[in-house]
Amino acid sequence: MDVNRQSQIKLSQLRALIAVADRGNFGEAALQLGISQSAVSHAIATLEDLLGVVLISRGRHGAHLTPVGDRVLTYAHQMMQSLDGMLKEANLAKGLQGGQIRIASFRSVATHILPEAIAQFRQRFPDITVRLTDHEDLPEVEQTLREGRADIGFTYLPTSADFEVWELLQDEFVALFPPTFKLKGARLSWEELATHPMIMPPENDATLLQFYEHCLAFGCTVKVAYRVNTDSTIVSMVARGLGAAVLPRLAAEPIPAGVQVFSLPVPIYRVIGAAVLADALQVPAVFAFLDVLKCKDLLMPH
Repeated sequence: MDVNRQSQIKLSQLRALIAVADRGNFGEAALQLGISQSAVSHAIATLEDLLGVVLISRGRHGAHLTPVGDRVLTYAHQMMQSLDGMLKEANLAKGLQGGQIRIASFRSVATHILPEAIAQFRQRFPDITVRLTDHEDLPEVEQTLREGRADIGFTYLPTSADFEVWELLQDEFVALFPPTFKLKGARLSWEELATHPMIMPPENDATLLQFYEHCLAFGCTVKVAYRVNTDSTIVSMVARGLGAAVLPRLAAEPIPAGVQVFSLPVPIYRVIGAAVLADALQVPAVFAFLDVLKCKDLLMPH
């Protein structure tokens, strides 16, 4: 089709074709569109003239698409969907001009995931201010969301019914051993984990509760030599040969050269998700930021 005829095709003609195809009747199509039946007939006739083919077969039993009309209808639907998408993008952009998004996170996600996510988000939406607060524990993150002091929070799943959540990644718990450690078999055993002196976070640390329960299920109790608050300090102490440790891999990164990393005898994972307060009215920036997070490459430690 030449460019001149393309430019003469109107959206109203495509809407008329879709309505007649849906209703099978010119009169009902007119009611659906809120125009006269003669206007629908004129729109279809004009479109048929521009395309040079018959799109609608008219008879006593209603109006039916011809074979070519059925194929043309597919393109009409695609064009209307593209128009809807264009309008949604424009409306989203209008809602993303200025303003801010507030993010609450625990430290390992704030360190390894969010800087790249924020960089990508700011590249796309430079007028949105991003405020990030990192917290020592999950209850603080979730309470910040409940109190309306953050729009998005990062937590472990499953979580409270107060939140709508999206799973982002599964972070494996790994055992870290000093460079001098010699593995007895092909893989780490519960016995080796139970007998080696361990450097661990405080007993009430929410990150490790899942690990301790997992150990007990297999009859393993670790021998803790040191209690240390900071993940990076724990990893440094392992590197210096002061003991072993178990941490989620994301919390352990970056792992120094020489530190040996093993999966647990029966692996476990913490499931990390993004959460928003359920039933709260969210600004467009929240969903735009969640779209950035869904990029799989972003969710791997760098």
